[in-house]
Amino acid sequence: MYPKIKICGLTRPCDIDAVNSAKPDYIGFVFAESRLKLSAFQAEELRKHLSRDIIPVGVFVNEPMDNIISLVQSGIIDIVQLHGDETEQYIEKVKSITNKPVIKAVAVNKTGDVQKWENSCADYLLFDSKGGGTGRIFDWDLIGETQREYFLAGGLNAENIDSAIKRTNPFAVDMSSGVETNGFKDEEKIKAIVSRIRNNT
Repeated sequence: MYPKIKICGLTRPCDIDAVNSAKPDYIGFVFAESRLKLSAFQAEELRKHLSRDIIPVGVFVNEPMDNIISLVQSGIIDIVQLHGDETEQYIEKVKSITNKPVIKAVAVNKTGDVQKWENSCADYLLFDSKGGGTGRIFDWDLIGETQREYFLAGGLNAENIDSAIKRTNPFAVDMSSGVETNGFKDEEKIKAIVSRIRNNT
């Protein structure tokens, strides 16, 4: 069974058209400081045109909780993805107030980084290289043993996606720069990698 697919960092109406055609399982709107950062208004406009089959995820770093709650209650995002220093108490509160799933990103630098989050109340973990959004892969062997369903991120692209899935068996794969050309999402790359994952695994 192939893993679920997330295309992160959509910023333009044509990006929405591309994913509506390719049909990944999730897309990401970035609200953290980044070249891909959206305002609530921008995300809301993009969300209006997103296929109902695709789940929108909001990506945050140490965000004031009220902002996250507002985006959820406005119907702009359906999952909350946290990349900062958020505590278990913060995650629990976001879940209880929004009644939405939470993904907690974990920077995997050394053996044991994953296992520290084994008992997290987050619904999913996301394993990424240090800093997140760098477009760099990390050593997948550092994941080690885990019972958690997780998203694999960090420099995934057409060249390494097959080996990444084979070696780590993730719940989902998360791609951003790996489906871009000159810093913008590339419709053909998105379609090709979604098709490749679903046909080869």
